[in-house]
Formats: sequence, structure tokens, C-alpha cells
Amino acid sequence: MTVLVASTKAYASYFKQSGWFQTAGSFVLAGLVFVAMATLPDVVIPAMADAYLQVSVFVATTLALFAVIESRLKVGTDELLERHKAWHVPVAAALGALPGCGGAVMVVTQFVNGRLSFGALVSVLTATMGDAAFLLLAQAPLDGVAIFALGGIVGTLSGYAVDRLHGVDFLRPRRPQGASSCPATSAAKPSKTELIWIAIVLPGLALGILQLLQIDVDPLFGAFQAYRPTETIGLVGAVLSILMWSFTARGAENQLMAGSATSRVIGTTNFVTVWVIVGFLMYEVGIHATGWDLAVIAHTWAPLVPLLAVLVGFLPGCGPQIVVTTLYLAGTVPLSAQLGNAISNDGDALFPALALAPRAAMVATFYSAVPAVMVAYSTFLLFE
Repeated sequence: MTVLVASTKAYASYFKQSGWFQTAGSFVLAGLVFVAMATLPDVVIPAMADAYLQVSVFVATTLALFAVIESRLKVGTDELLERHKAWHVPVAAALGALPGCGGAVMVVTQFVNGRLSFGALVSVLTATMGDAAFLLLAQAPLDGVAIFALGGIVGTLSGYAVDRLHGVDFLRPRRPQGASSCPATSAAKPSKTELIWIAIVLPGLALGILQLLQIDVDPLFGAFQAYRPTETIGLVGAVLSILMWSFTARGAENQLMAGSATSRVIGTTNFVTVWVIVGFLMYEVGIHATGWDLAVIAHTWAPLVPLLAVLVGFLPGCGPQIVVTTLYLAGTVPLSAQLGNAISNDGDALFPALALAPRAAMVATFYSAVPAVMVAYSTFLLFE
């Protein structure tokens, strides 16, 4: 699928201008993880290994499958939108409901170039769940598919309602002339570091599958089981992911501008891994340090939890949203909170929207909060 050159350059320029902030933030976050590992090794190391073997390897597999599907089904976005103008809102919602931020970024660029209505922008930002979708799909696929479908439906209804309220030309930028498509990404060979990453993730996937089958893996290593090989492989994979993510820093730019599908899979997996580890550590270290059960606290303050999850969704980027999904999968926060966050969050698509059409982005984010609160509290009142 094609993305317009002008918008892609603007997106890249935005991240380059703010790159120092993201680079510093990545090293600070990675540093905190390593300090925690050195301070509480008995708590942190197993949590990091579990995060890698229970989540990261399956996220990598899911991403790889989507990359293969994407490479086989190349569809020109411009051509698709020109053919089906009456279906802009549901098409935008469908692209947003796809795991990851790629579909949402494409819709944002089309809106900025005047090809889509403001309702389509609201639709895609409401439907998208960002990179947290890969985590949900890998760990709870039935929940993931149901939430994606709900996001698509809510996004479509919201988009049509906004267009009906304001008209299709509300906040629509003028359409530039002569826009062309981006060149196809190059098929660069994996670097040595990426090959090492692949060499770890493949046995990690095998171990993760065996653990899902409730098989005790360490005895399979014979005499080496005394060295806890499963935990060691998980820890090495987690540390490598953190280091690779730290030194590439600008995750959203890397995902959009990467030279190969392999680099995109690795970059996105590393990004998700770091934030999953943050989620795991928040839970494990929090319990260790305070003795509080976060699930009990969430139950005690249950009426506020969905609202807090919706507010977290306002934060740009996928990191905080991955933490919410991690807590949901751990049983710490309820389904209502996950639904509210999934609908209110805009993933990485909010970055180019804020950079290229800030007023439209802020208004669209506000509109996405309305169905998020309605769905979250309807679920809370009816089922929880």
C-alpha cells in the first residue's frame, strides 16, 4: 500500500526534530529496567524472562505473519479510496482496526492531503489500538479479534455521526496537486545483530510453545538444567531487545521508514518487549515493594479504573497502551478498562496527526473519547 511522499517526509521530519527527546527517554527507561534487575534480581530477572518467552516471541511471530500477508496483498491506497468514496469511513475504520499503526498512519496521511473527511479521521483514530493489538492477539487471540471488530464498528458509527454533524468538509485540509507514491522499501539483508536476534527468538518461540503446553522445559536440557537454561534464554532475549531498542531510539520512525520487513518486525517487537517488561515490572516490583495486590486495588477502585484507562489512551504513542493491555492480560484490570483504552488510544498515528493537522488531531481525539467512555462504562455496569 502506498503512502504519499509529502506526508511521509513530514512524519519523518517530526521524529527527527524530536529525536533527542526520544533517544534520552529510551536510555532512561532502559537504565531503570537494568537498575531494577541489579537491585531485585530474584524478582526482576524471572519477570523479564517471562515477558520475553510468554509475549515477545509470539508478538514477533504475529508480526512476521502480517508482514508476509502484507507483501502478498499490495493494494494502492489512493486507487482504493478513489474507487470507493462512499465507503471512506468504514474503510478507514477497517484500516485502523488492523493490528499496529500502519493502517492508521496511512489514513492520517490521506486526510492531511484532503482525500478523506474528518469523520474518516475520527473513525480510524477510534478503531486503532496500535501496537498493543499485537500483544493482545498473541496472548488472547479471541479477545483480540472481538476487540478489533468492536473498534471497527464503533469507529464506523462515530465517523458517520461526525460527518453528519459537521459535514464532510469539516477541518479537511486542501488537497495538493501532483502527489505521488513513496518508493517501495528496499529488501536489505539483516544485519549481524538482527541475525543474532533471530537466532534467539526461534528457540525462544519453541520454549514459549512448550510452556503454553504446561511442559517443564528445563529437564529437556539434561545436565544443563541446573543453570536454568529457559530463564537464561528468555533473559538474554529480553536484554538484547532492550539494547537494540535503546540504540535505535525513534521507534515509530524506524517502523515507518525501515528498509526491510525484517527490520520492521524486529523494531516493533523490541518496542513492544520493552513496554511489556515495564508492565510486568510495575506489577511484580509493586507487589514486592508494597505487599499490595494491584488486582485487589483495581477492584476496590473499580468505578474509576475504566476512566483512568480512557485517560491513558489520550497519551500519544503505544507504550502506555501496551502497559494497560499487559495489566488486562494479567487480570489486574477488567475488560471495561481494556475496551475504554483500546477505543480512546490513537497509537503512533497521533504523532503525524499532531504534527501535520494539530487542530483536527485534538478534536478527533476528543470525539474518540465519547464512545470510549460509553463502551467502557456500559461493559462495567452490565457485566462487571
